[in-house]
Amino acid sequence: MQGAKLLEGRVVAAAVHERTRQRVDQLRRRGVEPAVIFFRVGEDPASELYVHMKKKRAKELGILSEVIALPGSTTERELLTRLEEKNRDSRIHGILVQMPLPRQIRVETVCQAIDPSKDIDGFHPINAGKLLLGDPSGFPPCTPAGICEIFRHYGLVTAGAEVVILGRSNIVGKPLAALLLAKGPQGDATVTVLHSQSRQIPEHCRRADFLIAALGRAEFVRGDMIKTGAVVVDVGVTRLPDPALPGESRIVGDVHFKEASQVAGWLTPNPGGVGPMTIAMLLANTVKAAECFAGCGEG
Repeated sequence: MQGAKLLEGRVVAAAVHERTRQRVDQLRRRGVEPAVIFFRVGEDPASELYVHMKKKRAKELGILSEVIALPGSTTERELLTRLEEKNRDSRIHGILVQMPLPRQIRVETVCQAIDPSKDIDGFHPINAGKLLLGDPSGFPPCTPAGICEIFRHYGLVTAGAEVVILGRSNIVGKPLAALLLAKGPQGDATVTVLHSQSRQIPEHCRRADFLIAALGRAEFVRGDMIKTGAVVVDVGVTRLPDPALPGESRIVGDVHFKEASQVAGWLTPNPGGVGPMTIAMLLANTVKAAECFAGCGEG
């Protein structure tokens, strides 16, 4: 075997962005300016970087955007009040609250407070319910949707395949399982979700035609856990000390890339795999929200 082919998320994201840009142009011709609000609470450097990247990409695609940066001392009630203001603002089509949040603010409360028609992250219970019911009018969470878009772009069909997902988070594992169980070429899979209490994890992984690692455990998946020729998707992001550069760090995923590349048929790089897709699908969801707004005759 010559080694795994790369599933280049940057390439797929560029294609998604181009389609999004065309949809923005169509909306503008109808008099609708797609707009998104990014909330950030506190001074977490990673959150600042992620929001900056989202705003920068939105501008490139012609989507209006605003960042509302609140101090780390912000109360839950204060944040909910600001969210309600944007829920009522008909000029805003998408709302995102950057995670993590300070301890005094409950994530589930914030997710439920966003108008589901503006919930471009796809975390509101109504959108979660639509996902489980196969209702396309909802917003799927961006990382799972991005993974399915990678499969579609590269012509990888999950119908009838054994899919193993490592991790049961509400952000990746659970919604991804729902998407892969749905009817369609990037669905119709037989899905197993593994977690911290699962037994015989390596054995489960070795039978997977598609293996998606979203545990947050650095290089957990080794080469001997992968079926020859399998499609391997690495969602995890962990910073580790770089032995080659004392005092510096390096980014690794949940998959040991070197070992996996010698066994897998397809493999996402990390970085450059799933990461770029999250922003791409977020902005695609923003435009979808604006299209729904326009389609309802309110634009």
